[in-house]
Amino acid sequence: MSANRKGDRRERELVNALDEAGFAVMRAPASGAATERELPDVLAGDGETFYAIEAKSSAGDPIYLTGEEVEALLFFARNFGAKARIAVRFDREDWYFFHPGDLYTTDAGSYRVKKEKALADGTDFPEFVGETEKVTLGEIGGDGGGGAEGGPDPEAEERRSILEAVRDGHMPVEDALDVL
Repeated sequence: MSANRKGDRRERELVNALDEAGFAVMRAPASGAATERELPDVLAGDGETFYAIEAKSSAGDPIYLTGEEVEALLFFARNFGAKARIAVRFDREDWYFFHPGDLYTTDAGSYRVKKEKALADGTDFPEFVGETEKVTLGEIGGDGGGGAEGGPDPEAEERRSILEAVRDGHMPVEDALDVL
């Protein structure tokens, strides 16, 4: 199957899953190279929160996005009043979601998501649609959190990374306020 056909199928799969979760959702017609306007792959909203989503899938290799793709997504999301998200899906895995500011930036200015990063740090589909909430070992008192044992405070670290993302232009202030 060609990469374009597989990508189209994955985008339709994401649209159907969001629809089943109660979102109003549409796949942007002619997103990508077929139009002069840079459009996200998917627009979704639940009446309170609206997302502009760039969807990428891979058989297992890292997923790369160009700096231009991410900039166009952020521009569209800001002007549309939506939250920008990158959705990634590796074969035999579910969808995982990231704010563009949370992705690794290469020296060439591209963005990269490795499968391990998606599984460890991505927002999984149930959490993204509000069905569950991620809980870390540190939050339930397991060993692996910082805090009382003198390690770094995870909440302070998260706030710092969010503020750095705003400072570096990777996260709009509105998204940072929502997260904080």
